[in-house]
Amino acid sequence: MSTAIGSPTEHLNALSQQIRRWIVRCTSEAGSGHPTSSLSAVELMVDLLFGGTFRFNPEQPDHPANDRLIFSKGHASPLFYSLWAAAGQIDPADLMSYRTFGSRLEGHPTSRFHLTEAATGSLGQGLSIGLGMALTAKYLDHSPSRTFVLLGDSEMAEGSQWEAIQLAAHYQLDNLIGVLDVNRLGQRGETMFGHDLRAYRDRIESFGWRCVLVEDGHDHEQVRQAYATLDDSQEPSGKPTMLIARTIKGKGIPSWEDENGHHGKPLDEESYEQVLSQLGDPDQSIRGELAPPILYQPDPAASLEAGSVDYSPGDQVATRDAFGNALVRLAGKYPRLVSLDGEVCNSTRSKRFRDEYPDRFFQMFVAEQNMVGAATGMAVRGKTPFVSTFAAFLTRAFDQIRMAPYSDAHIKFVGSHCGVSIGQDGPSQMGLEDIAMFRTIQDALVLYPSDATSTEALVDLMADHDGIAYLRATRGKLPVIYDASETFAIGGSKVLRESEADQVTLIGAGITLHECLAAHAVLRDCGIATRVIDLYSIKPLDHATVRQAADQTRVVFTVEDHFPEGGLGEAVLTSLSDHSTPVNCIGVRKRPLSGSPDELLDAEGISATKIADAVTRWINR
Repeated sequence: MSTAIGSPTEHLNALSQQIRRWIVRCTSEAGSGHPTSSLSAVELMVDLLFGGTFRFNPEQPDHPANDRLIFSKGHASPLFYSLWAAAGQIDPADLMSYRTFGSRLEGHPTSRFHLTEAATGSLGQGLSIGLGMALTAKYLDHSPSRTFVLLGDSEMAEGSQWEAIQLAAHYQLDNLIGVLDVNRLGQRGETMFGHDLRAYRDRIESFGWRCVLVEDGHDHEQVRQAYATLDDSQEPSGKPTMLIARTIKGKGIPSWEDENGHHGKPLDEESYEQVLSQLGDPDQSIRGELAPPILYQPDPAASLEAGSVDYSPGDQVATRDAFGNALVRLAGKYPRLVSLDGEVCNSTRSKRFRDEYPDRFFQMFVAEQNMVGAATGMAVRGKTPFVSTFAAFLTRAFDQIRMAPYSDAHIKFVGSHCGVSIGQDGPSQMGLEDIAMFRTIQDALVLYPSDATSTEALVDLMADHDGIAYLRATRGKLPVIYDASETFAIGGSKVLRESEADQVTLIGAGITLHECLAAHAVLRDCGIATRVIDLYSIKPLDHATVRQAADQTRVVFTVEDHFPEGGLGEAVLTSLSDHSTPVNCIGVRKRPLSGSPDELLDAEGISATKIADAVTRWINR
């Protein structure tokens, strides 16, 4: 196709060629990276950002009307950074620091580069994150912002993609646009459908999306026409859009184009200069213009004073009930608080928030990976998402959970139905790994309240905390042990029983704290004085109180309704790793069964009777 000198298409073509040069150069300089995966999507992204479609003010990257761009195929980071160099936000010379120690231009994008909307690289997550951003713009901020997600064809095999596709259609997110780069080749060979664009279209359309096919994703006219369809209608369609483009992996390196075996490999020295010469004369000064965002004035809600907590010692209240009450009580204090549910809100008690604040509640159905991904998108757009489901079901979303910190996404997780104490439902429903899982998340809070008063206080602290937090909630009713005036702190604990004659320290949290208190009474009648600590903050842990107890007693027993590996006991063991006082960890060590909560606690050795027996055996050994 001939192009007049100085035409928009000619400028876009020149930009594309210079971006290709930057991709080749920075990956060759680094000696690693994914040039071929980046080269296939050059025109798709150049025409989006610099063809008049993408609306963004880089001087105000947090402006709520800005469009958003997520590279779900995060390994195409050489393209991502080169685009921002073309937009004048990265000095081209800095591209040569790509993948070097300390560079903000990391191998896969993270929040260390300020224009990264969300960290990606673990495939199959970008569309869920984009869904969360689109939900935020459409239903919470009422903003004209749109979210664009660059997707790779390999990652379309991920189930999390189809979770997001279903939910986006359900919520009629016509402000969510996927750009599917169908370059045919994955890491080890051809993808599931190769270059069959219609195979993708048929599947995605069947979920309620609008699809636009681009037969040649390197033809600027075709790509720009596809983007132009986004503005064809003045009325919202109610349908998300997927641009599905046929591209060539390695486009611009003739000897590598559409050829397997080059994934994740830079050019060798012999080919480097030849390829650069084939890409034409360099133009380091070429830049692209971004369209400005639509004028929009946000109207954030003001924070209101929260109501008071109204529980009395001795009341029987499940901590999951207190969590539901806390969400409602704190909704005015934290106007950015939103709730996401995995179709168990009647069990987690987030239903109460749904009933009071339906506009801030999002039903994500039984699709936990997508739920966490969407929460990430909401969090990076300034919301405070509380994600609640059974603790056991959060484990299937661990990949999304572990990636959230690299986006600086301050998500609050609540896992209910923890441990064998849930009873007859059996092991499939018992969260027995959750403390270990969340303890591995760097800087995350892990909180385990033992009554309604402490639950409400800890939910408040979570909402106010600038980071990821996890709260473990118990299914059954527990007696309230704290007065409403009691205060709690991140990294704190409570010593509930102590004397100068204490021989043994019992450390519990949640339901096992109550078993420890009962065991304390049994042991007292046997002449064995015990100290009882409520370790409601498992991470960070109250090292000073734990260490003082180890200094003043002969032995420490930890008791938890959780597997020993990675749980409360190991947290205490780590705290006392250089201390001479022995630590005995009592936890769930046998395969759990269905049964009553009392039967199961006793069978696993974490009932009051079994705790007292264990302590007595140790004292009389």
